[in-house]
Amino acid sequence: MKVDVVAHIHAKSGMESALQSVLESFVAPTLQEGGCLRYDLFVDVDDPSKFTFIEEWSSREALATHGNSGHIVAGRAKFPELLAQPPWVQILVRASKD
Repeated sequence: MKVDVVAHIHAKSGMESALQSVLESFVAPTLQEGGCLRYDLFVDVDDPSKFTFIEEWSSREALATHGNSGHIVAGRAKFPELLAQPPWVQILVRASKD
């Protein structure tokens, strides 16, 4: 079953550029992963410390594999120094079949 993900990530003050670089480094390799249908990074227009990924995956298993991929594990290791709070991640399925 296809799943969608919305991940909200908030940088510590002064760490916005550093966090953005880490998050941008996730995009190209993730788009090459099996099961990745969409992986887009956004920044809030009113608060540049807030980033959001909008993702689509072919299955929950593909998402789990992504979470254990080398580039994600390496990037997450930098999060303690960069994040103001833990990421808020929603794993979703469409409520309507329309």
